[in-house]
Amino acid sequence: MAYIIENANILKERKFTKSSMLIQENRITAMQIGFEQYKLMKMNAEAFIMTPSYCLLNTKIPLTSTFQQLKEFMIHKFLLTGCTTFLTYANISYENELTDKIKDIKTALISSPIDFTIGVRIPLRLISQSFIRKCKIEKIPAIFVEVSDADELDKMPWGWIKESLFPYNSPLIPIISSSKKKEASYVLSKWKETMIEEKIPAVYEEIEEDQPLSKYILNKIGLYPQKASLTHGAELSYNLYLRGKETKDVDEVNLFHYHSDRLVVTVHKGKVIRSAKDVLFKPGNGEYVKVRTPSYFSL
Repeated sequence: MAYIIENANILKERKFTKSSMLIQENRITAMQIGFEQYKLMKMNAEAFIMTPSYCLLNTKIPLTSTFQQLKEFMIHKFLLTGCTTFLTYANISYENELTDKIKDIKTALISSPIDFTIGVRIPLRLISQSFIRKCKIEKIPAIFVEVSDADELDKMPWGWIKESLFPYNSPLIPIISSSKKKEASYVLSKWKETMIEEKIPAVYEEIEEDQPLSKYILNKIGLYPQKASLTHGAELSYNLYLRGKETKDVDEVNLFHYHSDRLVVTVHKGKVIRSAKDVLFKPGNGEYVKVRTPSYFSL
């Protein structure tokens, strides 16, 4: 059934845009100021702040726990925070573990109520042409790389690695394992310098867990604009927050962290999964998101 969401105050990076949306088959098929000429059911969203539903990185999901424990985790970490897609990763120590570990996570998440995608976490030494080829076969959208020593970066055959990544171009994402702040800062700086110099598809900063992934990161791993987006052609997944003086000058991250008490509705692919404090937990409603091409859009 087609309908219209009108007068939506859409928040994107501290800027509010007033727009109305034509919804068909749980997708946004048009966005403009108004649809006065359409005689369809209308929902007035003027009293709310609308944001795309969030995508979070979380690597502590209790995959081997009971269904009830997993359910409680999903509700409190995702559904009650307005998250409808998450990124997690498999810890890989040896190349031949890749396929089985990805399969194990997919199986463990078969009852997930929201969508997810899976990356890998590896030590720097594991980056090789053969490992990257396996990642491309498995359509791994994000390769998290543990780096503890800046000198290690100079020893890597980056030319071959860049060639192996093409054309899928899964970004390399740093995890700095040095415990000393000054040293960690230097390693991260060296990482960025190396990735830029060698023209490697990469993220230059560490990604924080349990925080909405930025449009830049989502695009790098190929989830934007498929996820966490309110644009023409996107799936209808969004959050509604009550408006107030406190929310006049906020961005999405501050809204997420400091105004969660104002979150009243979360919609996932056209279906309400959270209304006020009530959560609809539907096992298996989530899907594994297979990323076709990371960094497809130029931002």
